[in-house]
Amino acid sequence: MQIEHKITVSTTPDVIFRIYEDVDNWHTWDPDTKRAFLNGPLQPGSSGKLTPAKGNTVPMRVTEVVKNRSFTVESKIPLFRMIFEHELAPMTKGTEVIHRITLSGPLLFFLGRMLAKQINAGLPVTLQNLKRLAEVRSAV
Repeated sequence: MQIEHKITVSTTPDVIFRIYEDVDNWHTWDPDTKRAFLNGPLQPGSSGKLTPAKGNTVPMRVTEVVKNRSFTVESKIPLFRMIFEHELAPMTKGTEVIHRITLSGPLLFFLGRMLAKQINAGLPVTLQNLKRLAEVRSAV
């Protein structure tokens, strides 16, 4: 199951990517994140934990990073896997920000509908908050 939301932000990808790199502060713009941290920089192989606003802390591992373009984080628990993709596409006036979440595993049958509903409600708010923060930083 895959869920995707997009927003256009009136700034350059590097401004947004610096916000992504500050993992300890994801909770300031992502209301679905209570706490997040990595044991190292935002680069492939770094691992850490994410505590959602609702739910238990899960491990996370950075699987891919293209500076100022994209990064992917994977979280696995027994019988369930979540992949969080973040893409930045430069446009003539700003950046298209795409957040995509892929859910898979045997527990998808039980968790899929509930999580999809939460993600579809929360992701637009997260993107709006990211847009606001990036545009404020860009104006400074």
